[in-house]
Formats: sequence, C-alpha cells, structure tokens
Amino acid sequence: MVTPTQPQGVSLEVTVGSLVLGNPVMPASGTFSEDLARVFDLELLGAHVTKTVMPGFRGGNPTPRVCEVQGSMLNSIGLPTKGVAYFRDEILPFYAQYETPLVVSVSAGTADGFARICEDLSVAGVAAIEANISCPNIEEDGRAFAMRPASTFDVMAAMRAATDLPLWAKLSPNTGETPEVARAAEAAGADALVVANTALAMAIDVRTRKPKLGSLMGGLSGPALKSITLRMAYQCARATGIPVIGCGGITTVEDVAEYMIAGATAVQVGTATFIRPTAMMELIEDLAAWCAGEGIRDVRQLIGSVRDDEAAEDLVFMETAP
Repeated sequence: MVTPTQPQGVSLEVTVGSLVLGNPVMPASGTFSEDLARVFDLELLGAHVTKTVMPGFRGGNPTPRVCEVQGSMLNSIGLPTKGVAYFRDEILPFYAQYETPLVVSVSAGTADGFARICEDLSVAGVAAIEANISCPNIEEDGRAFAMRPASTFDVMAAMRAATDLPLWAKLSPNTGETPEVARAAEAAGADALVVANTALAMAIDVRTRKPKLGSLMGGLSGPALKSITLRMAYQCARATGIPVIGCGGITTVEDVAEYMIAGATAVQVGTATFIRPTAMMELIEDLAAWCAGEGIRDVRQLIGSVRDDEAAEDLVFMETAP
C-alpha cells in the first residue's frame, strides 16, 4: 500500500466551489476504479471521480478499444455502464467508507436525460456531479453538447434545475469556441469546469490498412494532448469566475504546477495511471516537495500566477490595431 509523505509547513488544500479538497490531485473519469484501493489509500486523493454513469445498461463500443500512439493513447471505450440503479446499489456503498469527496460522472443522450440522472444521483454520499457533455466517442462524428455554447447552456441549465449538488461541466477540446462554451456553462449554473476531455483522433495500421480502433475514431489522451488542454484551462480561467480543473497529459509534478499557474485550481490524472498505477500518489508527494523547494507554503499561491501581462497587452494591441 502506497502512502505519500508531505513536508511539514506545506498546505496542499484547495477549494473547488463549496468542496474543500485535501490536495488538488484527483483521477480523470474512466481511469479510476475501486480496484485501485489495493494499490494505495484512496482516502489520500483530493477527490474520487467515478467512471461515467448512464441511465441504463450500455455495452460500449466494438473492439479493439485502445491503442498506443506516439507516447500517448487512443481510446474508444464507448462509456460502458450498468446504469444508475446498479451504481447506487453496488458502487456507491464502496465509497461511503471514505471521507474524500465523491464526484460522480454522468452522461445521457439528451438534456432531459441528463436532468433525470442528476435527480436519481442527488443522494447521500455524492458530493458533486460531473457532466460528461464532451465525450468524443459516443456521438456521431464526435459531436457533443460541449461543442457549442447554446447546447452547453441547455444541458447545464436542465441539470441545474434538477439538483442542488455542485455541477462540474467537462468541456471538449474539439470545439473552436472554448471561452464561449465555458461562459455558457457558467451562465447555466456550472460550479466548476473540467478542462478537458479527450480530442477526437484516429490511427491506421499501415500493414493491414485498417483503423486501429473498432469504431474507427476515438479520444486522444496523454502527453500529446497537454499543450491543447493547458491552453484551454488558461482561456477558461480568464473567461469565467468559476474554478477550473485541468485535465490532459499530466504525468509529472511540473505538469501539475503548469496547469495551476495557468489558472487551474486542481487537476485530474488519467493516462498516467494506466502506465503507473501509483502515479497520483507520486504526484501528491512530489507536489508537496516541489512547493517546499520553491519556498511555497500554500499551493494556492500557484493558481493563476502566470506572468502574462506583457503578452496580454501585445494581444490586445494586435486585435485592435488597424
């Protein structure tokens, strides 16, 4: 059992809306399960984030569902789930043994479906709901609610009307309207933004000339995605007044620090856990040590500390110059 140590005098506590997290490190949905309790103490994470729950049974996409690409990964899992009732009866009791906040990821095919699943999961033991409105491999050609501001607003507003729990909107790197989508989610009642899901991508086996994924396209995750989602986290932090949770390609403590400096309050770790099941524990320990080495007593000092004043002034000049 792996347990991180933390230098004395360094606080890793952060606040995401009304939730107080012991540290800013949590799993990305779909990369975390109860089985990891055999590897490390799950109580030590900043939050628990479940695999996405859908209203009823879903078998997922055809195989093969995963392949490696240039140090990163493509997946087309397709959100397999046993439904809301199974989650409440069989999975939720497992997390009741922990004080760590439980964030339940949910998805549905319609705004009304999202609202209904919010109602069904607004129960004791659930600290927040993460709206997976951005998964690129369950919608035709990668379309998802988070692609456009109007559809983002509609689905988040429906969810907001259905629950009093904190709502986190998980955004998509496939949109060309990142700040607009972020503001729409905030206006509809989102309490935080998870930035971001995987990017729609593809790989082909040149020998067989067949796509490497059974559903042709899937979501790109891992280091190849980081520069895109880091840019998005920066944009969303500047465009809104709600917390941003950075997600995409986090493998080292420098990645965590970079997201927080860009404006993220916390981070989610995904692909790294497949490579090193103890990755999140290592990052928590490394973050405390890194802060101590940098003379930082409170990790919140990092949030939004990017020195972008001169660059921002240049950008404004370029946008307004004749």
